[in-house]
Amino acid sequence: METTISRPLPAGQPDGLREPAAGPETEYELDEMISRPTPGALEALGRLEGDFLLLGASGKMGPSLARMIRRGLDEIGRTARVTAVARFSNPNAESGLHAAGVQTIRADLLDSGAYAGLPYAENVFFMAGQKFGTSKHPELAWAMNTIVPAYVAERYKASRLLAFSTGCVYANAAVDSGGSVETDDLEPLGDYANSCVGRERVFSWFAHKHRTPLSLFRLSYSIDLRYGVLVDVAQRVFSGAPVDVTMGYANVIWQGDANARAIQTLERAAVPPFVLNVTGDGTISIREVAVRFGRLFGREPEFAGKEAPEALLSNAGRSLALFGKPGVSVDDMIGWIAAWLLRGGRTLNKPTGFERFDGKF
Repeated sequence: METTISRPLPAGQPDGLREPAAGPETEYELDEMISRPTPGALEALGRLEGDFLLLGASGKMGPSLARMIRRGLDEIGRTARVTAVARFSNPNAESGLHAAGVQTIRADLLDSGAYAGLPYAENVFFMAGQKFGTSKHPELAWAMNTIVPAYVAERYKASRLLAFSTGCVYANAAVDSGGSVETDDLEPLGDYANSCVGRERVFSWFAHKHRTPLSLFRLSYSIDLRYGVLVDVAQRVFSGAPVDVTMGYANVIWQGDANARAIQTLERAAVPPFVLNVTGDGTISIREVAVRFGRLFGREPEFAGKEAPEALLSNAGRSLALFGKPGVSVDDMIGWIAAWLLRGGRTLNKPTGFERFDGKF
């Protein structure tokens, strides 16, 4: 049974959490795991007719989602096309997709002329966006997060759309509130989060104008063994760097579970848009997670700051009611990440910035 980590444990007391299940030991095993279709994803793919297009698919999550769709279609005997579109500055991402049977197209989605060369698809995932560097170049974030959605929504007005969004669109919530729900007002902090609200508004306006079925997928925070909030905390404990606990609580979900939920959420696209918070089934304490990693690494974690009474938290009750609990628990993720770092596993060196209380990325 999964244990929800919600508050620090008294020093010297056993945590009572179970040992993690056996986890991936190589990047090949990790990539296979996070792209393995779940029964729910397979059922949704069986009902979603037509081809699939992923726009902005070369980031942390796009390649594994594309592979899950391709694997799922193959498993149920469908020959629909799966195409990933991105600039593909990392050629390894493109070659890996080719090996998995996913077609790729190199395109700059900020170029309005690029869309004429993109194929039509009945099912479209929008994954492009700009987060880091926003505080220095806010104009780029606003362009990527509002202008590009306008291009996409107009080009694919006859498709079924899912737009990746973020829990950052909400204001901070009281830690004991259970987090923001989908009907809460959007009152974000900072250029990045406000531009993400802009992305949602642009897609929603075009969806209303063209009667385009749309899902808004508010994800926070996706985890694999190479990046994510838990990796950020683990690396700081492992290196002896202090862990900032001002933003003392967070939500996390395994990337494979997030991928499956994206496929299932696309099926629910509607007019007006179907909005869904997607994360795990509890709130983690950053301090307690650091203590857990400290025990696994055999070192005492250092801390900075003090937990604020509010944090950027999302309530995933709606998605849990639809799809059930994620298949991978927080316990498993912590154990797997610790083992990964201890054996020298590669990380992406892309901190999430989860601890930022000012919304500046």
